[in-house]
Amino acid sequence: MKTFEEKWTAWIDDQLTGRELDDFLASLPDRAAAEGEKQEAKQLGTLLREQAVSLSNADFFSHQLRQRIEKDDQEQDHEQEQESSGWWTIRRLLWGAAVSFAVFLACAVFVFQNKTPQSQSQYLTEILSYRVDPNVSPNASITTFEKKDDHVTVLWADGLQSFPKEYAAK
Repeated sequence: MKTFEEKWTAWIDDQLTGRELDDFLASLPDRAAAEGEKQEAKQLGTLLREQAVSLSNADFFSHQLRQRIEKDDQEQDHEQEQESSGWWTIRRLLWGAAVSFAVFLACAVFVFQNKTPQSQSQYLTEILSYRVDPNVSPNASITTFEKKDDHVTVLWADGLQSFPKEYAAK
């Protein structure tokens, strides 16, 4: 048994005949409105047949294949671009090097700028005078070497047996 939609389509296509046609027409609530819809559907079908470009099945199939091939080619091109570019491009390497160098310079300037000038060490003393007692060590000599850049003074005592306690540096 056919559904209402199947009977409706067959009626529009003028394929219902005899008792089937009579039963279908009797089941319609508004026959005039149904006849109007039938005429509109036939006009639409005629218009579509006139305006449509006829494609054979082979042409339609070829068209679909060409669209799929173009889509696949575009996807492959996109994947190749992503693979070839990679993350470490030359441009990114250069930017990374420039940023690293700038950070290094900023740190170096900050470190050297905050460095306080060297103050005198608590161990620094200055030798104002020196003398050798010939009775204690007759062959003794004292020589002083001073280097102001490094804040160093060297007292070279040659021939002394020992320093007297009054020569001790404070």
